[in-house]
Amino acid sequence: MVMSGGADGVSRDLDGHGRSATRPWIEKGLLGPESIEGITRLRGGWTSEMRRLDISGPQGQRAVVLRSFVKPFYLQHAEGLLTREAGVLRLLEGTDVPAATLLDVDATAKHCDYPSLLMSLLPGSVRLADQEAVQRLDLLARQLLVIHRVQVSAETQPRPYQAWTTAERVSLPAATERPELWRRAVDVIRRQPPDYLPCFLHRDFHPGNILFDGNGNDLRISGVVDWVETSWGPADLDVAHCSTALALLHGVPVGMSFADRYVAAGGTLAGDQAAHLYWRLLDALAFAPDAEKVAVPWRELGRTDLTHTVLTNRLEGYIQALFDRYA
Repeated sequence: MVMSGGADGVSRDLDGHGRSATRPWIEKGLLGPESIEGITRLRGGWTSEMRRLDISGPQGQRAVVLRSFVKPFYLQHAEGLLTREAGVLRLLEGTDVPAATLLDVDATAKHCDYPSLLMSLLPGSVRLADQEAVQRLDLLARQLLVIHRVQVSAETQPRPYQAWTTAERVSLPAATERPELWRRAVDVIRRQPPDYLPCFLHRDFHPGNILFDGNGNDLRISGVVDWVETSWGPADLDVAHCSTALALLHGVPVGMSFADRYVAAGGTLAGDQAAHLYWRLLDALAFAPDAEKVAVPWRELGRTDLTHTVLTNRLEGYIQALFDRYA
């Protein structure tokens, strides 16, 4: 999911479909005479609908965020996704990770129109423009390292990571002039996963899930969102996912530089280049054939330049660059 502080519509209902069961559930948790004064859809969501709720009361105004799963596919998995995110948000309280505070969750839609989670609103906005992209890289690398160093107990350890593609499921671009490159990449992920030292993973860490405040020397990360895929696995996999997204957003050289910045920040990746290549390709091939899925919310947030052709060419160029460096 990607989220922006901007909005493209204000509504009095809470699910966009005229239903009202969600409002009483939220109102029960309000402080005394507080009331919901405004509802604004947040742009850029892919897996779920996100709404900002402006709340007014004797103590002043505040804002919270409502996340609801409404698409049929995600409705099937909503209980696990929202239960996981709620647990992670509780775990991150008191850490150095700028995550939202959990306010309530209804993972099975017992009270709401759809499975929903209510949380605090984080400051800042998503920055996807090429402007200041390089300046953001070190901040991203340092933030990811902080996440990887989150300590968990046996009870709070998240589930083992799940691969988002397999050699059998990869779809190759129909118009590619380098089918041998794609077949070579697919062959890499046919092997058994390399051994790794596990750590706490965000699992969907990329610029669309990071909120920034400020500009220039005052630029800082103000929030990390979307914890539904949090997992236990290799740091290489989180680095791989962010690297692929950066290559698609800003070009292959930017994507290729992220792992180096993560290591420079103090992170540790697989010492064996073949193992690191496996994790990088396991992620990149999940975007095949054309990365159109991520393009939809990115375009909604202003990146209309990310056409089908641009993304397909960047993904293919990124895979070639991975072989050039790590094979």
